Amino acid sequence: MLKIAGEPSETVSDVVFRQIRRDIISGALAPGAKIKLEQAKERYSISVSSLREILSRLTTENLVLAEGQRGFEVSVASRKELEELADLRTVLETHAIGLSFAAGNLEWEGRIVAAHHKLAAAEKKLLAGDASRTVDWVRYDWEFHRAIVSACDSATLMATLSSVFERFLRYHMLARSFRGKAVVDDHRLLFELALKRDIEGARAVIRRHVQSGVKHVLKSGRIT
Repeated sequence: MLKIAGEPSETVSDVVFRQIRRDIISGALAPGAKIKLEQAKERYSISVSSLREILSRLTTENLVLAEGQRGFEVSVASRKELEELADLRTVLETHAIGLSFAAGNLEWEGRIVAAHHKLAAAEKKLLAGDASRTVDWVRYDWEFHRAIVSACDSATLMATLSSVFERFLRYHMLARSFRGKAVVDDHRLLFELALKRDIEGARAVIRRHVQSGVKHVLKSGRIT
């Protein structure tokens, strides 16, 4: 999530919030899993009262479900939510592309070049069969897409897109497989279109890219 300039340093709760959120998105906390407060308290080294507050925050992103007096559980994964997230991501990202391409400067171009270089390096390893680079790819994938839209000059848009992007990414982590050369080609083309400031071309790539991701996840058979 975005960090506002000048805000105080992170609290313990902020750190644990990010840890739990990352564990849900990565699949370390599986869909439908019960979150037992006493066990989670030990795992994340935080009080039960603070843990309840954190889990309540995560319900606003539909990553956690509150079960009244019974506690909390990780939200289940469904085809319906995957498709909804895909549609929302497409709307947000294509809108942000228009704003970013119109306002981007030389520093913005430099961020895109640097982000794509790291992403392409990780993808090259993955295509060669090095599955250990999956964690790097997950991080660099978002860094690249974020760089593309980073000149949009809207903290609210960026924060919302970040949340939706990562929830969409959760489904790819559950699919447990890399999308292969097609996704690499999409990223290369998006990189080239960004530097050309081709708004409509980049928007078309994003629409295809997102829908291809949905098909890949559904093909895995891990989402019903």
